[in-house]
Amino acid sequence: MTKQTILQLTPTVADWHLPNMPLHLAQDGDTEAETSPQADVLVAEPEVAKPPMYAVVMYNDNYTPMEFVVYVLQSEFRHSMETAVEIMLTIHNSSKGIAGVYPKDIAETKAKKVNSLAHREGYPLLTQIEPHQGE
Repeated sequence: MTKQTILQLTPTVADWHLPNMPLHLAQDGDTEAETSPQADVLVAEPEVAKPPMYAVVMYNDNYTPMEFVVYVLQSEFRHSMETAVEIMLTIHNSSKGIAGVYPKDIAETKAKKVNSLAHREGYPLLTQIEPHQGE
């Protein structure tokens, strides 16, 4: 039998190594163009969205000492002394201020922890979360 006759008798079965390539072409290997695989599907990169962010908002009251608010901002939100004092003054002057911005589950946890700490210390400090509208 000649090579041409063998190629005609060989069934066209795709080699699992080379998609869309007849078996006789994959084994022949005469040229690189005949043995290079071709893509059937273009795979797109998955779109990953950032989670929605929530602001942890502290509200002013007439009973919680400013020192306690600064302590909470430093211990729970990891602000420096200068930043904590600045946020505390914003809360005092504007009736509320943002202690930090986090994904929802972290923001909820921080707000509950601050409210619990304030309650244990006997202060009516209120902390809640709100959807954050900024970068």
